[in-house]
Amino acid sequence: MEAEKASQLAFGQKVLDAQPFSVLLGARLTAFGDGAAVLELDVRDELRQQNGFVHGGVLSYAADNALTFAAGAAVGPSVLTAGFTIDYLRPARGDVLRARAQVVRPGRTRVVCRCDLLMVDAEGAETLCAVAQGTIAVAADREQADREPVDREPPDREPPDRG
Repeated sequence: MEAEKASQLAFGQKVLDAQPFSVLLGARLTAFGDGAAVLELDVRDELRQQNGFVHGGVLSYAADNALTFAAGAAVGPSVLTAGFTIDYLRPARGDVLRARAQVVRPGRTRVVCRCDLLMVDAEGAETLCAVAQGTIAVAADREQADREPVDREPPDREPPDRG
């Protein structure tokens, strides 16, 4: 069971690593499978807005990707975001952004998911800063969509140092 979870997580990370924007941000999957996904990224100054909070666009990116990965964990990798909404609850302050998504209802052509966006401080305490809900489309051309993310060569640059 643990080997299967590790294999699913490794597959999910491979798909994430094929997204140049995700590599630029330094995003990583920390959980993937059973209709759920957790995406994290370390906060750095370039991700903040003028008041020092994590920019809303970064939160939206994390919600979008976590929602789609959760759907993919339930129905396979042939998924695309059809739309999502996000509600910002409080300013995002902390060291790590964690997007925790889960499937609410898997369907044949659409998957509904929800996502909590949490900021994690240096002690590991989580603070909920936004919530999102999205509809993820199951791609019609499954064979094409199954190939594209995993066959793509990763970008030539190294991701930011996460250590």
